[in-house]
Amino acid sequence: MKKSSAPTMKDVALEAGVALGTVSKVFNNLPVGDAYKKKVLAAADQLGYQVNSYAKGLKVGKTFTAALIVPNLHNQFFAALTQEISEALRKKGYRMLLYVTYSRQENELECLNLAKSYKVDGVIALTYSTDLAVGQDIRFVTIDRHASAGIPCVSADNYGGGQLAAKKLMELGCQRLLGIQVSSSIPGEADKRIDGFQSACKAAGIEYEICWNNQDDNERVWHCLKEHIHDGSFDFDGIFCNTDELAYRVKKALEAHHVSVPEDVQLIGFDGIRKFGDLGLFCSTIAQPVQKMAETAVELLLKEEESSASMLACLPVEYLPGGTTRESGA
Repeated sequence: MKKSSAPTMKDVALEAGVALGTVSKVFNNLPVGDAYKKKVLAAADQLGYQVNSYAKGLKVGKTFTAALIVPNLHNQFFAALTQEISEALRKKGYRMLLYVTYSRQENELECLNLAKSYKVDGVIALTYSTDLAVGQDIRFVTIDRHASAGIPCVSADNYGGGQLAAKKLMELGCQRLLGIQVSSSIPGEADKRIDGFQSACKAAGIEYEICWNNQDDNERVWHCLKEHIHDGSFDFDGIFCNTDELAYRVKKALEAHHVSVPEDVQLIGFDGIRKFGDLGLFCSTIAQPVQKMAETAVELLLKEEESSASMLACLPVEYLPGGTTRESGA
C-alpha cells in the first residue's frame, strides 16, 4: 500500500538500498560515489521525495539563499554574469535573489538592506557606490569594484587585457593606435584596461592617442572620431575600445562617415559579448572569463573561512577574433 505521508530520507535509503548517511551526503552535496549518487537520486525520483530546505536551513543555521545585486540587465555582460552566477549557486544547492539597481547608489543600499532582511547567506554585487556600508553581519563579494577591507573582489585581468589588445593590433600591422575609454565616475578594476593599452603602446614606441570619456558624455567620443576623419580617411589604423558595446557604436559611427572596419581601421573591444547570448561576437574582443568569474565569486562567498584582508581574484582573459580585425588568412 502506498504511504499517504510524504516520503522521508529513510524511505529513500530503503528504496535505494543504501545507508541513511549516504542519502544525507547526496542531498548535502558531500562527496559520494557516482553509483551511490545515481541510486539515491533515482529512488528519490521514484518516491517523489523533495529536500525540505527550510528544515535543513534551520538545522545548520543557513537559508541556502544568496543575493545578486547588478546595475542592469540591458548590458549583455551583466546578463551573462547573472546567468552564470545563478547556475554556480544552483550547483551548490543555493537559490538566488536578484536585485537590479539601475546604477543608483540609493537603490544599492535599499537592495542590500532587503537582502539582509531575507536572511540571505551572502551577497554578490557589482555596485556603483563609493561608501556602501556592508557591515560585518553578512558575507559579501564584489565584482570589478572594491568595497572595503576584508571584502573579496573578483575581476578579469583588465590591465593585461588592455596590453593584449594593443599588442594584437600591432601584430596585425597597425602602426597608429587610438584608445577610447568610456567609464563611470566610480573607480573600478575596468579602468585598468586603457592603462594597460597605453603601457603597451609606450613600451613598443608606437604612435598612439587616448580619448577619455565619462559614461554620460558620449558626444565627446563622436567628436574625437570626427576630428580625425578627412575625406573618408582616418588618422588611425587601429582602435581599442574598453567595452564591446562602445566598439559596436564606434564601428557604426565610422561607417556612417565612410570609414570601413576592418579594411581602413581595425577594431578591438573588451568583454567577449555574443549576439543573443551564444552566437557570434559583435567585434574582435578581449573576452572576460564570465563562467570562471561567477564560479570564483560563489566559491569565495560560500567558503567556510573568511579572509581578514582585502583580496583581488584576478582571472586571465583571451583575445577572440570577431570580424573587426584582419586576421592572417582571413
